[in-house]
Amino acid sequence: MELDFLRFFDACDPSKTLAIANPEDRQYYIDFASVRGGKIIEALARTISLRSRLDQPTCQLFTGHIGCGKSTELRRLQADLEAQGFHVVYFESTQDLDMADVDISDILLAIIRQVTDSLAEVGIQLRPRYFADRWQEMVDFLQTPLELSAEANLPLPMKLGKITAKTKASPSLRSRLRQYLEPRTSGILESLNEEILARANQALQRQGKKGLVVIVDNLDRVEDRRNDGGRTQPEYLFVDRGEQLRRLNCHLVYTIPLTLMFSNDYQALTNRFGGGVAPRVLPMVSVRSRDGKDNQAGMALFRQLVLARAFPQIEPEARLDLVTQVFDSPETLDRLCRMSGGHVRNLLGIIYTCLQEEDTPLSRNTIERAIRNYRDRLVSAITDDEWELLADVVKQQNVSGEEGDLKGKRAGGLGVIRSSALFNS
Repeated sequence: MELDFLRFFDACDPSKTLAIANPEDRQYYIDFASVRGGKIIEALARTISLRSRLDQPTCQLFTGHIGCGKSTELRRLQADLEAQGFHVVYFESTQDLDMADVDISDILLAIIRQVTDSLAEVGIQLRPRYFADRWQEMVDFLQTPLELSAEANLPLPMKLGKITAKTKASPSLRSRLRQYLEPRTSGILESLNEEILARANQALQRQGKKGLVVIVDNLDRVEDRRNDGGRTQPEYLFVDRGEQLRRLNCHLVYTIPLTLMFSNDYQALTNRFGGGVAPRVLPMVSVRSRDGKDNQAGMALFRQLVLARAFPQIEPEARLDLVTQVFDSPETLDRLCRMSGGHVRNLLGIIYTCLQEEDTPLSRNTIERAIRNYRDRLVSAITDDEWELLADVVKQQNVSGEEGDLKGKRAGGLGVIRSSALFNS
């Protein structure tokens, strides 16, 4: 079978998230649970399923390095829950929010818009009185020609979509909107629970559904900048205001920044979101053991990650016989897998860069050049004190402490650096 270059090029785009419910995307999916230390997505789904039988909402947190595959796994969670009979609203918060400046009211509005929009697609039209009664008041408070006054009869998702689009692009408008919404947070939560989520669950049950699940992705990309009170944005959102985020009367999954796992407020975080239940962490794929030897199981699955994108309709074992259509040798593919550090997006990014330069089979020289360029970009961001921290991590084989993790994140991710030989290549 010959390689379809354009299809392979498109499948390696690191900016794409696999929509697992789509059969074409699903054929690219590789299950890494066996080399990631557990069935994390299955545990999230099982918790939702069990608590649903008790008619109790859930709120679960999910984290990991940016680009390690969280969005793809959450898409699989969505597909699995939908197969069980749940109505799942999955959305990427970056569609509605500016990750450099996020507040609770922004997140709640995004959830309201996405939920009502998704429900409208299955014939459930919700018109909460709370927002209808305050629509013109809110428009007047913003004091800007939003051209929304004449559109009061539009469906709620369209109205909120217009406001969120405007406020995302305008920090001053966003600030005024928060001035209006912040004193009304309790009223917004009450309306969201009673006029939207409770009615949604009732309507979904009439359609034979088990309940409503909301998955809010990309909140792990919230920037670590500090606010006027000295708190980082993640600490403010998920620790100081976490109680409000979990009060929604449906099943919730939020992604959170990995830095919170090393925060001094970690225990407070877990208490806010469910009485001490720890966030689920998606590790990177283990391609190398701590003794420096290849992890054979991880390497085998990473080879399949690449080859599935080249030959999705071929059986896994048969793909191995076609490696030389993609690379000049099997050793080149192995070198690429090792240098990725077990990081899915890094692996795809290096391949994508190479495919922009030459046709397949990709040469070892092109792969090495892409690896060096990636290494140099990481090195340029590392300061002298961060080198010392990274050296300590390698020596101790352990990551601990808030400050060390923040610096490691700036250096490109401690997990990537610990797992790969980029700095020795």
